[in-house]
Amino acid sequence: MAIRDILIVPDPRLKQVSTPVEGGVTDELRALMDDMLETMYDAPGIGLAAIQIGVAKRIIVMDLSREDEPKAPRYFVNPEITWRSEETVPYEEGCLSVPEIYDEVERPARVRLKYLDYNGKAIEEDAEGMYAVCIQHEMDHLEGVLFIDHLSRLKRDRAVSKVKKAARAA
Repeated sequence: MAIRDILIVPDPRLKQVSTPVEGGVTDELRALMDDMLETMYDAPGIGLAAIQIGVAKRIIVMDLSREDEPKAPRYFVNPEITWRSEETVPYEEGCLSVPEIYDEVERPARVRLKYLDYNGKAIEEDAEGMYAVCIQHEMDHLEGVLFIDHLSRLKRDRAVSKVKKAARAA
């Protein structure tokens, strides 16, 4: 396993639409997901899409466990949302590709999704709460959308400027 570099706005690769994984879940793909998970834990974060490390494949890793709980990694290959509730909820989001920026985004409160897990098993399940927020946030990455794209143009531009300024100062 290896820690990979996380792309930061305004890197144009973050705007790429990721392509589906063909041929199922392979050992090579599992090695990539292991690297993604190690990178996410190191950052630290709760979710990471493959495009955030420069791999334009439809892959997400996530772990919503708290610090005092055992790790509970989850893996999503070719995830699809098949249903969204009409009810929405606001949630303050942040992103490893937009460091130190947090803002409220309104998303469907519940979703149903299907995906392949780490072993290639097809899963279909419902998500709500933090799980629903996080899976939608990460799936946005697969479409080249960042959480700041849900904000007003002024807030988005201000966020990108802050990240650029912090990068120059580092």
